[in-house]
Amino acid sequence: MITKKDIIIIGGGAAGFFAAINIAEQHPELSIAILERGKTGLQKVKISGGGRCNVTHAEFTPSELVLNYPRGEKELLGPFHSFMTGDTIAWFEERGVELKIEDDGRMFPVSNSSQTIIDCFLNEAKKHKVEVFYNHSVKSIDARENDFKIETSQDTIIGDKVVVATGSNPKIWKLLEDLGHTIVQPVPSLFTFDIKDKRIKDIPGVVARDVEIKVLGTDLVSEGPLLITHVGMSAPAILKLSAFGAIELAKLDYNFKIEINFIRLDFESCLDQLKDFKLGFAKKTIVNSAQFDLPKRLWKQLVLASNINETGRWADINKQQLEDLSSQLTKAVFNVTGKSTFKEEFVTAGGVDLKEVNFKTFESKRIPNLYLAGEIINVDAVTGGFNFQNAWTGAYIVAKNINK
Repeated sequence: MITKKDIIIIGGGAAGFFAAINIAEQHPELSIAILERGKTGLQKVKISGGGRCNVTHAEFTPSELVLNYPRGEKELLGPFHSFMTGDTIAWFEERGVELKIEDDGRMFPVSNSSQTIIDCFLNEAKKHKVEVFYNHSVKSIDARENDFKIETSQDTIIGDKVVVATGSNPKIWKLLEDLGHTIVQPVPSLFTFDIKDKRIKDIPGVVARDVEIKVLGTDLVSEGPLLITHVGMSAPAILKLSAFGAIELAKLDYNFKIEINFIRLDFESCLDQLKDFKLGFAKKTIVNSAQFDLPKRLWKQLVLASNINETGRWADINKQQLEDLSSQLTKAVFNVTGKSTFKEEFVTAGGVDLKEVNFKTFESKRIPNLYLAGEIINVDAVTGGFNFQNAWTGAYIVAKNINK
């Protein structure tokens, strides 16, 4: 059976639905089909933000927003002037979905449920007569002289224009490569660090609120909260490193050393304060008198790692122990031996080479009438709603330009 449509959208995820709905609103005369390989779409939306859907991030200046994209920073500056955070908020609110800002800048639906976003997309798609073909895995894309012929696992679909919005999808990347696109080979971009170290072995769940981390032997540095987990370390300080260091850390095969400054003071300043504590807290037990706003359990482990016993008092600490403790607080070294996926979200660096995309329209420079939105191109971001913002922006600009 052959189905004919004006616009075919490959991928029933965030970017795919957003593009389809906006195209349908602007061009109600066009017939639009979304091809989704699964039996349901929007699965990444469903699990985002722990099931709450981290829709975007409360950063309203394009030049600041782009700094959260290790790949795509330069290319997204223009698009963000056309459609960014404020536009996203307005788009959802106009369709009955109110968003809220959390303390860290992440934005979620007030309902705290990703189902709110999914329902919005499904309702809008139905309202604008967008057809969604589930269980239609794309097998081939044939760019013909005046249209596209797409073979799926169930059907042959002919369309005048095609939007590829599948996210990170190796099979679709291969089909685009066959059409003449260059694919930057994907590597994981958001991941946590696997670390086996007795200093953190027994304290999972502990959070140090503001640390600085360096990957030794590289220029990679990040700062922010650090979470100790059952297998190592996570939270923004680690995830930023994983995103901006995605390619470099892959080359190291995820075996490297990190140096952590837990208190954001240099060694000498810390040592001076420790000497003051030695005088001021002389009779107190060191492990029981946590300083620098560090969690008590973390403080204890760093003290013990400085060759200070559990009963040691400040008055009894010697010069070497003071220096060791200052080192543990300001330049503790940990061996990273691997990576783990961040929650259920899997983000990759890689995709269609950015030089082959026209960022004024998100149309392919290689294949006329082929558009690319979301993580199918070599754009990725740190955690916090930024990957979705890229999807909304690209999809909206595709919709604005697709029938010109």
